[in-house]
Amino acid sequence: MKQKNYIAGLYFRLSQEDERQGESASIEHQRTILRKYAEERGFEIHDEYIDDGISGTTFQRPEVQRLLDDAKTGIINTIIVKDLSRFGRNYIEVGQYIDYVFPAFGIRFIAIQDNVDTENRDSGTMEMMPIMNVFNEWHAANTSKKIRAVRRAFAKEGVYIAKKASYGYKMGTDKKRVPIIDEETAPVVKRIFEMYASGTSPNKISEVLNLEGIPSPATYAYTQNGQKPKPNVMGLWTAVTIREMLNKIIYIGHMPQLRWTSMSYKNHKRYRTDESEWQIVYNNHEPIISQELWDRVQERKKSVATGRKTKIGFTHPLSGFLFCADCGGKLKLCTSIGRNSKRRYYFDCGYHLRYGKSYCFSHYISASVLEEIVLEDIREMAKRIVLDEKSIREEFIRHNAELADAAIKKAKKELQTKQKRVAELSRLMQVAYEDRVKGKMPEEICIGFIEKYSAEQKTIAEEIEGIEKQLAETETTRNAADDFICDIKKYLNAPELTREMCYELIDRIVIGGTQSVTGKEREIDIVYKVDIASVLRNNVKK
Repeated sequence: MKQKNYIAGLYFRLSQEDERQGESASIEHQRTILRKYAEERGFEIHDEYIDDGISGTTFQRPEVQRLLDDAKTGIINTIIVKDLSRFGRNYIEVGQYIDYVFPAFGIRFIAIQDNVDTENRDSGTMEMMPIMNVFNEWHAANTSKKIRAVRRAFAKEGVYIAKKASYGYKMGTDKKRVPIIDEETAPVVKRIFEMYASGTSPNKISEVLNLEGIPSPATYAYTQNGQKPKPNVMGLWTAVTIREMLNKIIYIGHMPQLRWTSMSYKNHKRYRTDESEWQIVYNNHEPIISQELWDRVQERKKSVATGRKTKIGFTHPLSGFLFCADCGGKLKLCTSIGRNSKRRYYFDCGYHLRYGKSYCFSHYISASVLEEIVLEDIREMAKRIVLDEKSIREEFIRHNAELADAAIKKAKKELQTKQKRVAELSRLMQVAYEDRVKGKMPEEICIGFIEKYSAEQKTIAEEIEGIEKQLAETETTRNAADDFICDIKKYLNAPELTREMCYELIDRIVIGGTQSVTGKEREIDIVYKVDIASVLRNNVKK
């Protein structure tokens, strides 16, 4: 009988759980065992197939698929692994390959440490193989369970369990891996939040960042790791990326974990867990943005109802911007069918619609009429700016300076008062400490005083920060005016009102009641994001 020429493929696998077990499970250790085995028996080694860091519960592994393709096409006729668990931990699939697939293609399968060799199917080991496969799958399930428990325990202790830090942060080097601010990307995060809070849409934000050549989170992560972006990664900012960032509480110093999980140890498809299952460590690390900025962003997200279709079937350009002048509630978009069977859209006070006259009266206004009023006001302002841009800019700055003067004086006075109080509290804490040392004050009373004074100091420090920020904002008046002027000039000849226009220009629109209800002419107050509008025209009347 002619001696068969065995052409072998050596398969190695190292999963993440194997890495915790040390050198005995390493790729290099597997290589030593397999090569020695093949060489001692005179097997020709065609190639090595290595899946590094991939679970054996799935056969959707790049290298195991290449191995199987080479076997089915006859490039190799022998597969050698260290043990059955290296090949796979799903006992059904492993059994199917060994019992049906490999014999059909004339492939010899060897698992060295389990004494499995399909050339000797009558051996006692082959009879025990189904049991070994079941044990391997049980081991995979048990290991997965233990890993989940460890991750949950770490999360509760405040250990950062993510593989990489969120964009804007670097992974900390302490035991808990507390995120630290990345000085290169944190300003980008802050800018994104500020742009959105100021009315810029996610699409526009992504466009600006791409035009400026700022690397996206994916691109930045790859470059930091010394890797080129994957072929399917465009490396560009998208509106989806922006929206995801605007939802991350990690940027205000809180660390949410266990937000995602997999279906099972076999099915690695991830799904989002319910918020009640999240493990959140509050005030865990240094925030990139302030709570005030975060609140502004969340409020805007609620008010403009970005991108969502309504029950009516679309989002009106003015939806989310309209408020009732009498109750302060939002106006809701409604629809009705006229006598000619034509659909008409209108806005009315949401509280009136929900609770009736007992809460507020009707503020009915045709959607098309309101669109025309707002559009005309924008066009008129754009026209006046184009005609006399210089004097309008100067008048705006003067107007705001007059309005802010009294407020600034008050803020400075308040700032001086609070700074004096901080100094006084420091003195009182020193006195309390000295009295304790001299035996004039019991320890518990001393500690109580110091805790009280420290808490007050902290509160005042936050108030001082707010006042200083208010004063600093007055320095940005000219820039704000320039940006607004640039934005509104684009719409000098706008044919229709769009949602993008509203995002860029409008803060809110306050709708008064009709003359038939109030007995006076209806007032529609269009409040723009920058108060330069007050220099031009504040109220539009119907």
